[in-house]
Amino acid sequence: MYDFLIIGCGFAGSVLAERLAKEGKKILIVDKRNHIAGNAYDFYNKEGILIHKYGPHIFHTNSEDVFKYLSKFTEWRPYEHRVLGSVDGQLVPIPINLTTINKLYGKNLNSDEVVGFLASKAELRKPVLTSEDVVLNVVGKELYEKFFRGYTRKQWDLDPSELDASVTARVPTRTNADDRYFTDSLQAMPKNGYTEMFQKMLSHENIHVMLNTNYKDIVDIIPHRQLIYTGPIDGYFDYQFGKLPYRSIDFKFETLDQENYQETGTINYPTSNLYTRITEFKHLTGQKHHKTTIVYEYPTAEGDPYYPIPRKENQDVYNQYKRLADETPNVFFTGRLGTYKYYNMDQVVAQSLALFRKIIKEENAVQQ
Repeated sequence: MYDFLIIGCGFAGSVLAERLAKEGKKILIVDKRNHIAGNAYDFYNKEGILIHKYGPHIFHTNSEDVFKYLSKFTEWRPYEHRVLGSVDGQLVPIPINLTTINKLYGKNLNSDEVVGFLASKAELRKPVLTSEDVVLNVVGKELYEKFFRGYTRKQWDLDPSELDASVTARVPTRTNADDRYFTDSLQAMPKNGYTEMFQKMLSHENIHVMLNTNYKDIVDIIPHRQLIYTGPIDGYFDYQFGKLPYRSIDFKFETLDQENYQETGTINYPTSNLYTRITEFKHLTGQKHHKTTIVYEYPTAEGDPYYPIPRKENQDVYNQYKRLADETPNVFFTGRLGTYKYYNMDQVVAQSLALFRKIIKEENAVQQ
């Protein structure tokens, strides 16, 4: 008899497995893939280069609690991610910043002047309902076309005018020369990779891991008291309200017989090419190697579910599943797929730590 059957070995499931095991709970964690670590899984390819199987995963957080928790399972390599965009035949910083504006327009503005410059370009939109509204409000039509519209159409197969405001609200516009992609107070990469961190997280004697396993094949035959589900919530309920749509990515890896390919970790292609971006892993990992591996990302409608599509009609369908989930005893739904919401890695860890505290609190209340 297991205390918890946990579906999914990514951040959501693995953090809960580790925390509950420490409390003396017997855990069975299963995953349909042949590896742990979910989408954060990394490994050494045949040339010996450490790569991320499901595209670049860059850790950043403002939560000291999350960072301190994960530090039990890994040392860190300081790393601040930088992204360039291929725009008008040159490479400029993304998010848009002071340098971006000066390079694109051949100007020498300071921070105060760039505020006025952007204000002169902005198109006031009220109310702000869509991703298009967000961008036009801040930078106007020209920069919207150069940086956002084409990229968004490739990524989501929708025009920004059809997407929730939250999508482009994630990407700030800066009036200083800060060219870091993230501004979180804690930015680092697991020193020996994510997979090793997960191996340590799941190494507790109370945790049993089963890979290559569809939970539906075992859920009725392996006794367990409670279930934690981190897979797609619509799949759990056999799609009775219809399938929740996701965007996926087709990753094309290429290893080159040269030390470096590009000057920064990621280069975005907002208007040119079918792919959205190219990432070179050695920038992220700090690995020294005489060859280098890059990955091209081609967004697609088919494949593994990566990005919930933030539109009102999809949220309405999710809310129907959420009501069912709330009425399902002894089952907890969590993680990006279990709650149909785009979370960064640190947010998933925080969500799992919060759910752990809730579970323990409820158990203690029952026992009293």
